[in-house]
Amino acid sequence: MDGHDSPQTPKGSLRKFLEQLSGAGKAIGVLTSGGDAQGMNAAVRAVVRMGIYVGAKVYFIYEGYQGMVDGGSNIVEADWESVSSILQVGGTIIGSARCQDFRTREGRLKAACNLVQLGITSLCVIGGDGSLTGAHIFQTEWSGLLEELARDGKISTEQVQKHGHLNVVGMVGSIDNDFCGTDMTIGTDSALHRIIEVVDAIMTTAQSHQRTFVLEVMGRHCGYLALVSALACGADWVFLPESPPEEGWQENMCIKLSENRARKKRLNIIIVAEGAIDTQNKPITSEQIKELVVTQLGYDTRVTILGHVQRGGTPSAFDRILASRMGVEAVVALLQATPETPACVVSLSGNQAVRLPLMECVQMTQEVQKAMDERRFKDAVRLRGRSFENNLNTYKRLAIKLPDSEIPKSNCNVGVVNVGAPAAGMNAAVRAAVRVGISEGHKMFAVYDGFEGFAKGQAYLGLLELLAARQKHEEFCVPMVMVPATVSNNVPGSDFSIGADTALNTITDTCDRIKQSASGTKRRVFIIETMGGFCGYLANMGGLAAGADAAYIFEEPFDIRDLQSNVEHLTEKMKTSIQRGLVLRNESCSENYTTDFIYQLYSEEGKGVFDCRKNVLGHMQQGGAPSPFDRNFGTKISARAMQWISSKLRESVGKGKKFLSEDCVCVLGISKRTLLFQPVAELKKETDFEHRIPKEQWWLKLRPLMKILAKYKVSFEVSDASQLEPVQPRGPEEPAAI
Repeated sequence: MDGHDSPQTPKGSLRKFLEQLSGAGKAIGVLTSGGDAQGMNAAVRAVVRMGIYVGAKVYFIYEGYQGMVDGGSNIVEADWESVSSILQVGGTIIGSARCQDFRTREGRLKAACNLVQLGITSLCVIGGDGSLTGAHIFQTEWSGLLEELARDGKISTEQVQKHGHLNVVGMVGSIDNDFCGTDMTIGTDSALHRIIEVVDAIMTTAQSHQRTFVLEVMGRHCGYLALVSALACGADWVFLPESPPEEGWQENMCIKLSENRARKKRLNIIIVAEGAIDTQNKPITSEQIKELVVTQLGYDTRVTILGHVQRGGTPSAFDRILASRMGVEAVVALLQATPETPACVVSLSGNQAVRLPLMECVQMTQEVQKAMDERRFKDAVRLRGRSFENNLNTYKRLAIKLPDSEIPKSNCNVGVVNVGAPAAGMNAAVRAAVRVGISEGHKMFAVYDGFEGFAKGQAYLGLLELLAARQKHEEFCVPMVMVPATVSNNVPGSDFSIGADTALNTITDTCDRIKQSASGTKRRVFIIETMGGFCGYLANMGGLAAGADAAYIFEEPFDIRDLQSNVEHLTEKMKTSIQRGLVLRNESCSENYTTDFIYQLYSEEGKGVFDCRKNVLGHMQQGGAPSPFDRNFGTKISARAMQWISSKLRESVGKGKKFLSEDCVCVLGISKRTLLFQPVAELKKETDFEHRIPKEQWWLKLRPLMKILAKYKVSFEVSDASQLEPVQPRGPEEPAAI
């Protein structure tokens, strides 16, 4: 028996879906190439399982292109269990190698011969721009290579006709985030986790001794890691290849460091990308910077080079979900491909998976390097894309304070208030709001302890009440904006909220540990309760990131038959080599099917087959150090909210008008691919107030993904077959790159 139908899927839609996407008779090769990155395994797992699910054969190609050239035991058919327990492992289980042979036509002939013998005509390549360029060349030469092999008698003419074209889909695995066309590459978020863990640790020791630390992070040609970690930890100075410091930077930096010390700051953090250069393209090294600080200022200065630590460790929740989505999308793209389909790359735009022409992205990535070589640094930053540009502008706003005499006063007072339960990343948001407010000339007030009266309330509801109170109290006729911050990720008007990523990482880490605890005792099923109120985001996405067998959520009602089907599914699973189960349950998914009930039901039904344990994660999901994503998101969204308030205040100067219109009370959020200010009055109709969730939630579309990867038969909404998007169209709307 090959997995159950998911009870919620009508038979007809499943049949139509599988006909639409039949992989019967297809063979897909998957390889990882170039530098390794955390999350590659999650991508490999998704490709293998989605491929098998639609009836294709999937082959591991070990050691990247080298394995393809060498053939033999390097190309092996994978089954469902081959990719079990790899979701939480960094690096790549199928290995990666730099390959000189593949750069020659001789090498590519051998590779083509090895693939044809196994009938592999679809390739899924996970790697950087070099690896993807190699795949493109291979695809364009394919028919010529086959003809030559047939002439030399290495393959038959039937094989040439049968396997006449090669389809290629790429996924970008690179910790540097140096590929144009995607907002995030697989591995970047995990590398940021490693960097921020180190920075947090260094800050405490630096503070104790009043030290200056120079931190060197990876990024030979791309400053993304340096820039985002500087933004997330509030570094004093950052050196990037794309945006070298202006002439005379040595003096400016020393002035900045000493000003910060004069403000009673006990430490300085300077972050350097390994490829940092000055405006003359000469390298700026961490040792050089240390020498400068010691000779000019006499500060106790240390250098820490992070090196390969950044590539290692377990992938973050974000990278696992990103890689799983990309892997499934890559298989769909290969199945929809025709002989005419050009090589494409599956990438992320906002929170949407999109397909882009591979060579356009590679050319644009190479354009950045060319711009840097030619010292056109403004172009280099622009070509890096909207996300990079936004990050750089926000960093400059927050790091560089003009002297008070140079800031024009606005004579406006602006208050910042946190409402509701705590969410990791709120401090970053408050810091950004206050600093941007001061730089705009406002007097900033921090309101302590939230709305006392709304102690049990929620910010979004609080904002609606303030809007309603305007009729009685004209003091409330001021611009108000809410930045969504809650672990539950249930704010109408935004796809993400501050704190949800940190909570998701806590859930994923805990699930990893719990799964590991089962490795000693076979045949065990864990039932884990997550937070989220009535919103199933944490349970569903936690399930996807941790490789759960089921996740019960309020948004998808379930009954005793579904529970029965899940128990049967787990019983079947225990007959395989994967003898453990993981089930997540959102705390409010059902009034009667409580965590205890489900635990007792599973225990009874699984008697003699598996035993059960339950775990309620509770408030640990609201605590902990904020993840890089939440720090960066909180900082950027809050800075943008403050700019909006300033623009509203500027519009009213000299008019003495009160802010009576409803568009002065807004929620700022990410919606699909754009940053949107939406009046709360308009969001009312999109909200289920009883359960405090938006009526439509984007992540429900990813629900089938978790089920497919857990071997349930469900239908899945497939993107339009022929659509390859142009690379980076710049529309009038505000881009929401994070």
